[in-house]
Parts: sequence; C-alpha cells; structure tokens
Amino acid sequence: MYKSIYLKKGKEESLKRFHPWIFSGAIHHMDDGINEGEIVRVITVSGDFIAVGHYQIGSIAVRVLSFRDIEINHEFWCSRLKSAFETRKSINAADNPSNNTYRLVHGEGDNLPGLIIDCYGETAVMQAHSVGMHLCRNEVSKALIEVIGDRIKNIYYKSETTLPFKADLGQENGFIYGSTDNDIAVENGLKFHVDWLRGQKTGFFVDQRENRSLLEKYAKGRSVLNMFCYTGGFSVYAMRGEAKLVHSVDSSAKAIELTNNNIELNFPGDTRHEAFCEDAFKYLENNDDKYDLIILDPPAFAKHRAALHNALKGYTRLNVKGFQKIKHGGILFTFSCSQVVTKDNFRNAVFTAAAQAGRKVRILHQLHQPADHPINIYHPEGEYLKGLVLYVE
Repeated sequence: MYKSIYLKKGKEESLKRFHPWIFSGAIHHMDDGINEGEIVRVITVSGDFIAVGHYQIGSIAVRVLSFRDIEINHEFWCSRLKSAFETRKSINAADNPSNNTYRLVHGEGDNLPGLIIDCYGETAVMQAHSVGMHLCRNEVSKALIEVIGDRIKNIYYKSETTLPFKADLGQENGFIYGSTDNDIAVENGLKFHVDWLRGQKTGFFVDQRENRSLLEKYAKGRSVLNMFCYTGGFSVYAMRGEAKLVHSVDSSAKAIELTNNNIELNFPGDTRHEAFCEDAFKYLENNDDKYDLIILDPPAFAKHRAALHNALKGYTRLNVKGFQKIKHGGILFTFSCSQVVTKDNFRNAVFTAAAQAGRKVRILHQLHQPADHPINIYHPEGEYLKGLVLYVE
C-alpha cells in the first residue's frame, strides 16, 4: 500500500503517547524511492505498525495523519474535516451570524498536521505547512466542499511562504475553487478587510478575537496605543469600546493603509483614530506618559529554538519600553506568538522588564489562543499564543 520507514529501537515511545511528529534522528532506515510529501507507514524495530503520515526532508521527518493502519483517501479527509467543523459549531464559532471569521482547521490541534484553514465569510483560505499537505490540497478542497456545503463558495490557496523553498514545488497562491472580490469578513459584529492575497498568515490574525473583545471592555475613556497594529484589529475594538483616542503604529505602510481602511469601514469620519508608519521602538522612545492602554503584539521573535535567547531579550527590551512609557494606572496587553517561547519564558521576560523599568505591576489576565485554535493534548507545542494583561502603577 505505502512504502515504509523503520524506527530505531525505543523511538516509538512518543508515538505510543500519540505525539504526531517523528524526528529524523528516530529513523533507522527507510524503503528506497520515498519522495518528499509521500504518505508512508511507520514501523517499529520489531516490525509492528505504529503510524501513517506525510514524509518530509528536515528535522520533523514524518507528520502523523493516523495511528491506525488505514488508507488516506477521500473518506479520511471528509471524516477529519467533519470533526473539525462539528467542533467549531459546538463552540459557536461556525454558523454564528455576528461572527463569520474563524479557524476551521488548526493543524495538529485537529489531527491534520501541516494544514491550516481559516474561514472569512464564504471564502476559506487554505495554507499548507508541509509538502505532503501541499500535494493533497486538491483532495482536501474536494472534501471541504462536500463537508461544508454551500457555506463556502470560494477556496483560496496561500502557501507560497509557508513551504520549504528547497522543495522546489513551484507553488503559487490563488483560488483553487470559486473566486471573489469580496474581502470583507465579520468578527463579533465588526467588519474587516481581509488581505488574503498579500497579507501575513491567511490575511488576518483570527487567534486574537477573544483578546480583542477583552480589550474592548477596558478601552472606555482611555488613550490607546496599538503597536504592531497590522490590520488594526485591536484598534477597531478599542474604538467600539469608546476609547478617548486610538493610535495605531506599524512599520509597514501596507498595514497602516489596511488599518485606516478598517477604521473607516466601521467608524467613518471618526477623528479619534490616527495611524503612524514608524518603527515600534522609535515611536515608544518619543512618546512619554501619553497612553494609559498599550497593546504590544509583535510578530514572532523566534521561529526556531536557536533564536530563543535573542527572542527573549527582544521581548524584555520591548516590554521595558512599554512599562517606561505607559501612564500610572495604565493597562498593558502584551503578547508572544512564538511557539518556541513557553509561557514561563514569556512571563519571565516580562517580569524582568518590569523590574528593569522599576514599575509596580499586577497580572489581571493570562491570555492564550481561542477555542477554534485547539491544542492537541498529546502535542503541547501547539500552545503558541501567550499573553498577559497587566495593571501598571
């Protein structure tokens, strides 16, 4: 049926605990002629089947699709997508008239490692993070249409920047089902332009939805600074929360344009908002005691473990600036989306920053990714988003 990969003695123990990754160092040998992205069977040293998954060149050599000896076919894809969709319905993320923006598939969290699908109204944006998922994209699309029905009329494939360039797949972003010019999605009653063509991730940071809602509750009467604003999500929620003023900052002119468009979409002509295209550290350096609510939501400072030390220094440096510049009695929302940075790593970096800034700080909330970004209990690495809401005296 499928070619096989054979493990070294004892290397099946993590798989017995249903961890979905097999590292290259665990492999004893493999059948000849296995191509990158191919579906393989994984066999223990004693000859027992243990998993089936996608093979890839690199540190993570196999991403497990099933711990049962099954064929990965249309029925498999439909079953996994149906399970993901039923989960979203059960948590009121799908079929919610005030919110048509949600993550339908979250990789390992939905037992589909290497696959992300975000839904924006009638458009699903699919992203592959493994060669195997890239090769299966049309099969996944076919199953998705069957499972979701007419709720999804368009599927946009966006994987140019998420697949290993050495694989030389010639991948291109574009619609693989349907087509649309309507880029407006609704999140908790607010409208957003979603740039799935050129934007980061799938065009919008769906994972901050609940944290944006929390910020809205704190915004009334406050002067708000949204650093690394990207699409202006936190800014839009702060505006609805009756903030006194909202300033959005990003080093990308495209992000500033998108933020201004989203503010105008929801609050046309409202003069409380202003956006600045500037480096975050430079902006903070030049603005003292002006804001009593600051959001620090930077892009990932560490994409791999080797960068962890420098990333933690970066988080400390950034939060020192935030603590130094926020008004007394202010509230700081601070985040890390780096998977290799643990909750303890991040909290220690923020603790160090508070001490260096000499501010009294209390934790009000400890934040994480929402329920439509589930964490596979056997794959704790899936818990990537960390956040703290801090009261700064």
